[in-house]
Amino acid sequence: MTVLLFFLFGILVGSFLNVCIHRMPLNESIVFPGSRCPHCAKPIAWHDNLPVLSWVFLRGRCRACAKPISIRYWLVELISGLIWAGLWYRLGWTAQLIAGITLMMILLAVLMTDIETGLIPDLLTLPGIVAGIVLSAAAPGLLGENVWWQGLIQSAIGLVAGGGLLWFTGWLGELIFRKESMGGGDIKLMAMLGTFLGVTKIVFVFFIAPVLALPVALFARYVLKSETIPFGPYLALAGALLFLFGDPIIAYFYS
Repeated sequence: MTVLLFFLFGILVGSFLNVCIHRMPLNESIVFPGSRCPHCAKPIAWHDNLPVLSWVFLRGRCRACAKPISIRYWLVELISGLIWAGLWYRLGWTAQLIAGITLMMILLAVLMTDIETGLIPDLLTLPGIVAGIVLSAAAPGLLGENVWWQGLIQSAIGLVAGGGLLWFTGWLGELIFRKESMGGGDIKLMAMLGTFLGVTKIVFVFFIAPVLALPVALFARYVLKSETIPFGPYLALAGALLFLFGDPIIAYFYS
């Protein structure tokens, strides 16, 4: 029963994430006005705004103008619900559950926003940095520490390490290729991940993310003839992987 409640709450949060994903890159308010069709701007009635279900019942189209509504809305709601239920099932009532839900919701929004627009809004990463630092101090066990100030220090070091690694990579890329090679949004995302993960895990994110991105980059380069791909989604996926399975991954590497 508790898993089901977490799933239901998660899809509600996913519905709000969809608003953030659509409006934040446009610098629009995420509060006012209420939900509306992205095509005809007609307000969406409550019975057409039920998470997961309404998109299916309406066959992915607006009731007013009949234009297609992106499947992203359905996917975000469903994935959000599965994340909430899965994290509760795995972590139970712990401080890690709060940190995990906070981080995963930000990463889900970042992933979708970067895929759609190539942007990572500061309104996602900067509050995420604050949340990571606060949660690491309030629950130092998240970073393997016992005292609040130790958790705070580890989080701060992770912030500097994450942001610094990607900033240096971007600076080196600009020096070699004479063009921007790393966006500021990616750097802030890595800094945010560092506050949640600490220095050791953020280093692993730095090396795992390019491995995840490589197949897509090759496909884009040689099939789609595209020179660039958004890097944020792969940082987000690597960060989620290290948050959930970082300890066994690191132990396996060192063994």
